[in-house]
Amino acid sequence: MADAAPALRLFFALWPDDAARAALHRLQRGLGIPAGARPVAPENLHLTMAFLGMQQAALLPEIEAILDRVAVPELRLDLDCYGCFPRARIAWAGMRQPPPALAALHEALMEALRQCGIGHDKASAFRPHVTLLRNAVCDNGPAAEPFCWHGPRLALVQSTTMPAGPVYRVLAERAPQAGTDSAN
Repeated sequence: MADAAPALRLFFALWPDDAARAALHRLQRGLGIPAGARPVAPENLHLTMAFLGMQQAALLPEIEAILDRVAVPELRLDLDCYGCFPRARIAWAGMRQPPPALAALHEALMEALRQCGIGHDKASAFRPHVTLLRNAVCDNGPAAEPFCWHGPRLALVQSTTMPAGPVYRVLAERAPQAGTDSAN
């Protein structure tokens, strides 16, 4: 019996720099960690743009090349609201009014994936958020202060499940393009 072709669990995400990651972590800590809740590891905090799931490793160069096909604007993300997805028990930070450029970036990424024939989770509506806690209780609002995340990079990330939790590794990334400020 032949071994199955190697596969990687992949997703595209807006990936924070060190300053934004520290701010996200402070925001996460400000929520408090209720009993039983699992905080997302600080190094794993991100905003998912497209979940690709398991993909054949042989497709990796084609998937990485998508980063060259998508223009990444200099986004300003005002994380100013918090909530919980009760069914998934996920506490999150998001935006009351996501900038139109974020939706445009998402649509450009979806179109590039379609053109390349790369499978992804296209059935889910795009609800931009940063997951802060898993197994969260969804009855009380958070007390954390909002913050502004400037210029996130678009990254292709591999997720590996380990006994202690997922480990994310950036495989490739694209910085925002200068002069494409899209705060509105």
